Amino acid sequence: MTDRLRLILFDVDGTLVDSQASILGAMAAAFAATGQPAPDRAAVLGIVGLSLDHAMARLAPTATAKAQADLVAAYKDAFFAQRLAGAAPPILYPGARETVERLAAQPGTLLGVATGKSRRGLDALLESLGMERSFITRQVADDHPSKPHPSMILTAMAETGVAAADTVMVGDTSYDMDMAQAAGVAGIGVSWGYHAPAALAAARRVIDRFGDLPGAMDAIRKETR
Repeated sequence: MTDRLRLILFDVDGTLVDSQASILGAMAAAFAATGQPAPDRAAVLGIVGLSLDHAMARLAPTATAKAQADLVAAYKDAFFAQRLAGAAPPILYPGARETVERLAAQPGTLLGVATGKSRRGLDALLESLGMERSFITRQVADDHPSKPHPSMILTAMAETGVAAADTVMVGDTSYDMDMAQAAGVAGIGVSWGYHAPAALAAARRVIDRFGDLPGAMDAIRKETR
């Protein structure tokens, strides 16, 4: 009997790539352009992973709905301007490319993305990294409620035909782990991202290196059989 299909979903910012320089720069530009008091670095990194409307509501809670919408638009403009200006793409974390390629080469293993990025932003990033063919399902903020709503994971499972017991969500924030729990799948937290490991309480495992990911997944799979 052959093994069942396995689906591995990755968050992007703070998990696959270190994009904090781009995020912090675009956020500073957005708040400056709209005349809003700028949040500090910790506050900005704390909302990475949320959809932009939810992120701005947290960063500017006393602003009007229109002002928050203006911040979203200004952030998108600033991020796009960075790309037009030839800014260097975010850097893959050590071991990310090798691990993704190794997993993608395994028979019966499917890879996907579940991210708070827009589709335009995700596609541009993956193309710049030469990873546009690595992920067969791409779930983005354009099409779903913000994390930790389980919609992204549930849709990815429906697209690939993989059951919850054979699906893993890999991410660096509490939003990723809470999303995994809400979808009924195992969450693997990574310690190198934007939330402290202590915040990843809903994770089944927390890893410190990308190279530890295959072993963590195998251990979880054995537990669920």
